[in-house]
Amino acid sequence: MDPQKLQKQMMDALAQAQELQEQAAQETVEASAGGGTVTVKANGAGEITEITIKPEAIDPDDPELLADLVLAAVNEALRSAQKLMESKMGGLMGGLGGLGLPGM
Repeated sequence: MDPQKLQKQMMDALAQAQELQEQAAQETVEASAGGGTVTVKANGAGEITEITIKPEAIDPDDPELLADLVLAAVNEALRSAQKLMESKMGGLMGGLGGLGLPGM
């Protein structure tokens, strides 16, 4: 195994990983709860970018319900963002196995 070739392959893989992360950060995922009364958008970097709450979700007699809906939608949006990143990085990780490194 040529160490210089291996180093170049690793550097190329790191550059590709960074590019994929930047691409994912530009993509948006969306999740909702309560039949769409609470909607949350997140980017592929796992940052919440928008929360929309319809007026019918706001019940002054039950603030816990709104909190639960927001929490559910945020968690689902973050899970979707994580899946987006995993799908982007999945091809790269498979390509790293071609480097001949154990465990890759």
